[in-house]
Amino acid sequence: MKKISIIIPVYNTAKYLKRCFDSVLVQSYKDFEMVIINDGSTDNSEQIINEYKDKYPDLISYYNKPNTGVASTRNFGIEKANGEYIMFLDSDDYIDKALLKTLEQYINKDIDLIKFKLQRVDEEGKTLEIVPGATFEETTGEDGFNKLYSTDVLLDSPCVYLIKKEIFTQNNLKFAVGTEHEDFGLIPFIIVLAKTMVSVNFYGYFYIQSDNSITRNEDYKRTIKKAYDALKHYDNAIELTKKLNLNKLTKQNIRIYYTNAIILKAKELHDEEQEKYIKEIKNRKMAKNIKVRNLKQFIKRLLLSINIKLYLQMK
Repeated sequence: MKKISIIIPVYNTAKYLKRCFDSVLVQSYKDFEMVIINDGSTDNSEQIINEYKDKYPDLISYYNKPNTGVASTRNFGIEKANGEYIMFLDSDDYIDKALLKTLEQYINKDIDLIKFKLQRVDEEGKTLEIVPGATFEETTGEDGFNKLYSTDVLLDSPCVYLIKKEIFTQNNLKFAVGTEHEDFGLIPFIIVLAKTMVSVNFYGYFYIQSDNSITRNEDYKRTIKKAYDALKHYDNAIELTKKLNLNKLTKQNIRIYYTNAIILKAKELHDEEQEKYIKEIKNRKMAKNIKVRNLKQFIKRLLLSINIKLYLQMK
């Protein structure tokens, strides 16, 4: 059994596959498998994958299935993965050649969850943004979440973590199929359920920012769906938080994290849709769910920075 399973969902990203796959194959740390899932691509992705599969049969497990979306495909990959750890790599991105070697010391310590950092690059590999994030030594998952929740913009990105597979299997955790922001609904709970966690100051993941990428552009209908799916994730998160044996601070911070994200979603909506969304926020009485000092004033200031209308309706 390999130590790490790198799950790579593929959908119409043929032009990026060589760079993606090669970035894994050049790793000096070799105790890994690549779990590649073709999610119904209509370009020549399958041909490229087969070429790599034929060349590296001991390293690559390949699955071809009808298109069901990234959440379902990641869940499929988790089921097929044989490694002790799981890493997610989008097929139009790539990783640093030293990433796995850098993480090896923490793997050897049997850390449950290892976070690293990301930079955004253009298609030529030129750095567009070094995305900041907290760095800390070994701690609990709960403490790690409490360090990250208010400052790390990539907290809910699955691609910046090396995750013990047992966190998924023992807690029956899956990406939500059929919704937007499937990461937002899951990753915070991956973190708090980890017994041990570190956050490493190593920029090991390269996210390709492409204006022409179909998968990364969206119309307004999708923006609306994202906003309302975020509400569903909030509802599910509140219920799950009640069931888990978490300390009070962690429960409060989970609620704050989801509440802040929901409120910020309102900024992306136009007037009429924003009015409806405000009602959904008010119906959930989000401010009352979070019993911390001066929270109401904090939320009012946050809303004021977004839209005066929201601020007035929360008074």
